[in-house]
Amino acid sequence: MIEWMKSLAVQYEYFGIFLIGLIGASSIFFPIPYTVVIFALGGLKVGEAWVFEPIWIAVAAGIGSAFGEFSGYLLGFGGRRVIGEKYKKKMEFLMKLFAKFGPIVIFLFALTPLPDDLLFIPLGVIRYSLVRALVPALIGKICMNFIVAYSGRFSVEIIRDIFGVESDWISALIGTVLALVLLIIVFVVMFKVDWEKLFEKYVAKEEDSGGKLEGYS
Repeated sequence: MIEWMKSLAVQYEYFGIFLIGLIGASSIFFPIPYTVVIFALGGLKVGEAWVFEPIWIAVAAGIGSAFGEFSGYLLGFGGRRVIGEKYKKKMEFLMKLFAKFGPIVIFLFALTPLPDDLLFIPLGVIRYSLVRALVPALIGKICMNFIVAYSGRFSVEIIRDIFGVESDWISALIGTVLALVLLIIVFVVMFKVDWEKLFEKYVAKEEDSGGKLEGYS
């Protein structure tokens, strides 16, 4: 899958990178580590010339991944009818929470390797505004891919010095493997966190302190 994505970028350039972001972020049940490919593309060279510019990698992949995340939104939007009363009550506090902190939470999820589907599926369930969700998601994804692409570029020389390799492809491959390992570690840590309980604790704290969250509009 990773090699296929790389060839897609090499063949179709920035449009290929857009597709990489779109496909990678659209996967809900089977996460695709497209950020690993973005990392490798950022450090890809032919001779002494860089193949891609990190800023345009970030824009292309950011737009693609931002739109790709809405597969989870559509799943939640369409699945609202089958949600039981028990879970509908749990959705009420999400409506209040996102009414106040929605854009900030969406931006942070988009900026970090946090599992976005944990956010976008509930957004679809509560019918959160598409425009209000898209703007912070787009900004966050562009920033994230910018960081990843530049990390790939700067790490190529470091990896070459540490491992004593001359080939840029081998350097990019080593960087890809290291990034994949790091990504797996991040995913394991993030999935250990019970995000629902964190939300519930926050709402309970607000209610106990007599605070009142703004209603969802």
